[in-house]
Amino acid sequence: MEDEFPKKRNIRPTEKSNLPIVTLLVLVLLVLAMLYVGYEYISDSSSNSEELTSVVVDSTLEESVVGEPIRDTPGAEPVTATGDVKSGPIKEEEPKPVKEEPKKEDKPAISASSLGGESITHSVQGGETFSSIASRYNLKTETLQGLNSSVSDVKSGVTKLKVQVQTVHTVGPGDVLRVVAGKYGVTKEAIMKANGKTRDFSERGEKLIIPFASKK
Repeated sequence: MEDEFPKKRNIRPTEKSNLPIVTLLVLVLLVLAMLYVGYEYISDSSSNSEELTSVVVDSTLEESVVGEPIRDTPGAEPVTATGDVKSGPIKEEEPKPVKEEPKKEDKPAISASSLGGESITHSVQGGETFSSIASRYNLKTETLQGLNSSVSDVKSGVTKLKVQVQTVHTVGPGDVLRVVAGKYGVTKEAIMKANGKTRDFSERGEKLIIPFASKK
């Protein structure tokens, strides 16, 4: 009769495998290696960013130095070292006061036809002026200057002025100064003054300048 409790069969002993432990160790090593690589990468990135930051700061400083305006001459526009004109207000030089020369008064020209009569030429003598010559021919100074608007100054023996008179009379028989003066409505003294006479005398054939009866 078989035993009530059969004998247990010989069971094959289970072999213990080291594979799980090895796998775990490999995984741990891989994780550690990845952590190490990641740490090195982060460290390199930090160092590179610091270098980039320092470079940017240095370039900014260089730009600020390069951007300083260079002035070669006073009053010139500020120019940077790169050749660009620096924008901004530029101080303008105050204009130097210009000394104004006295303006010459323009003499209004007067035509001989507007006065009428006859035109003669007077050679300026020593000591004569526009005023004295105008008085001699019974003219206003402005009138004489207007007839000679191109003449600014009279010089003895050089300047010749155009003078307007009533007429030029040629002395005939019996023409004494008193008679000639009465004929043209002027005084004897006016005829003597116009002709530079100091005596009441005239010769036959002499040409007498007859000034205007009233001052023009």
